[in-house]
Order: sequence, then structure tokens, then C-alpha cells
Amino acid sequence: MREHGLLKRILLIYDEVDARIAQQKEFPPDAVTNSAKIIRSFIEQYHEKLEEDYLFPRFRKHNLLVHLVNVLQQQHEAGRRVTEQILASSGSGLKSSGDKQKLATALHQFVRMYAPHEAREDTVLFPALHKIVSRNEYDALGEDFEKREHQLFGKEGFEGMVPRVEQIEKQLGIYDLSQFTPR
Repeated sequence: MREHGLLKRILLIYDEVDARIAQQKEFPPDAVTNSAKIIRSFIEQYHEKLEEDYLFPRFRKHNLLVHLVNVLQQQHEAGRRVTEQILASSGSGLKSSGDKQKLATALHQFVRMYAPHEAREDTVLFPALHKIVSRNEYDALGEDFEKREHQLFGKEGFEGMVPRVEQIEKQLGIYDLSQFTPR
């Protein structure tokens, strides 16, 4: 799912801000706020909601990967709480080192949970979906998801989210992919 690519890019943004806090370097608080708003709307209220409403019930009905689905559901709920903490911290002005440390803790918790979360969905859950839905049902789900995306986010949907993430990456100086290549 392409939403995971967007999530990964925001995890990199969160890592960058977390590292800057640890090194006592400056960062634009709105980069965090804007990232968390994308997480809330596009990941939590759209992507995760689709998983919870359409995918998880199918796995439970077929008694397949139920423990994994339950953990993923719990992580969605925990992620929403952490996003609230991130929004509250980044919107409070971050005046003290304690405020920044509180934000760093929340950013670290979010990244630490969602990196393995999305990896498990991509390598275990989503491949197993083909065992419990027909090809036609799989295609129909994709079409339904696309319609829902455009209802929520307009004609551009995902394509409109990518430039928002790019802008935050540029703001932090982490947009240029070549900077991550080992020398």
C-alpha cells in the first residue's frame, strides 16, 4: 500500500527532529505539527480506518492472523494517543528543554512502533489477504479505497499528500535523497 511509503517518509522526519533535539539543534516546530496532521488525517483517519473496517474483520471472520490483527489494532489506538501528544507538544511552543524532551520521547515511541508495524503488515498481513478474498473482491476493495480517498482528500488524494511531505523534508533539509548514500 502506497500509504506506507508516505508513513515511512514521515518517520524519517520524526527521526530527524528527534536527533536534532538530542543534539540540542534547532528545528521548525511546524514541521512536526504539519507531519502529525498528515499522520492524523491520511494515516489514522483514512488508511488505518480502512484496515479496521474492511481488512481486520475479514481476518477475524476467517480466524486467520487474529493475534496479529489484534496487536495491529492496539497499535493503531496507541498511535492515535501518541499523535495527540506530538500535536500538543509541538503546538505548545517548545520553550523549555523539558518540552522538547517530551516531544522527542513521543516521536521516538511513534517511530519505534510504526516501523515494525508497517513491516509486519507489508510482509505478513497484506500477502495473507489473498488467501481470504477472491481476486474480484480484492480489486473491488482497491476501487472502494480509492473512492474513499478522493471523498476525503479531493481529486488528488495521495498525490496531494506527497508534495506536503516533500515541503516538510525540504524545510528540514532532508529532501535530497543522495545525502543518505554512504560515502
